[in-house]
Amino acid sequence: MLALMFYWDSNPELFDVRQAAQKRASLANDKLVTGYVTTNTLIEVAGRLMDKPGGYLSNDIMPPSTFMDNIPRWEFGVLVQVRDFTKALRNDISRAQTQSLENPDLAKAEPQFNVDSQSWVFPAAESEYQKGIVAVKRYLASLSDAENRTAQFYARADNLHDWLKIVAIRLGSISQRLSASVGQTRINTNLAGDAEAQLSTTQADEIRVKTPWLELDDVFYEARGTCWALIHFMRAIEIDFQEVLRKKNAVRSLRQIIRELESTQRSVWSPYILNGSDFGFFANYSLVMSSYISRANAAIIDLRNLLAQG
Repeated sequence: MLALMFYWDSNPELFDVRQAAQKRASLANDKLVTGYVTTNTLIEVAGRLMDKPGGYLSNDIMPPSTFMDNIPRWEFGVLVQVRDFTKALRNDISRAQTQSLENPDLAKAEPQFNVDSQSWVFPAAESEYQKGIVAVKRYLASLSDAENRTAQFYARADNLHDWLKIVAIRLGSISQRLSASVGQTRINTNLAGDAEAQLSTTQADEIRVKTPWLELDDVFYEARGTCWALIHFMRAIEIDFQEVLRKKNAVRSLRQIIRELESTQRSVWSPYILNGSDFGFFANYSLVMSSYISRANAAIIDLRNLLAQG
């Protein structure tokens, strides 16, 4: 059982999004149209949740999965990004305007990816996610069919800007949770910049936040899963949004984001997540991860500013 746990306790390697798209297009005799690489990347990222060693573990109720929490948290980080990108694809990227009809396949895929990640039966999470993958595959097939006008992929600056806004929010939250590994006393700035803003309930001027010791590795591996998925989506975006990025002179900005995210995937040599103090004798893996993510998030904000410019 220990050998099986060791084998399952590893996330998939990064893959080449262009090669993966070319392979699928070749097998299906599809044409690599705009959006093909990005949509295929969504399929591949979601598929690796199901096909990695051990399969999907988050909803398992039998050993050895019940003794493992690192990979299930990694799976959740990936899953959140799959959900966010599917929602962006359904609501924005596949539609010309807000009044346009939504793609029926994407309309089916989004709720299926949003099934509870720990649901074991009625419905089983992995079976619903597989249905979501199949729905996205139908959208991809329609996208590459020149005679089918129901599926579109609009590689526009505003669509990319809106998705990056969601990514920035996710990374900002994860970075704060990672930083809280050593405990922080934060000044309450929730209403800063708006003299008339109000809260539903009062809050203290100073807030003490600290991640519980038993949750440190959970947050760390969720962050790794989040970044693993984003690396692939960003690489695909660089291909399908190439013209938009080039005209905005933003290609280098996107590549810097990818580089920072790739740093989060370095090998962890310690058998457990070290949690030293700020300037203590031992390393603090959470703070290192937070540093990489914060730099990536700052680069995302810069990229959004470039995309917003006329």
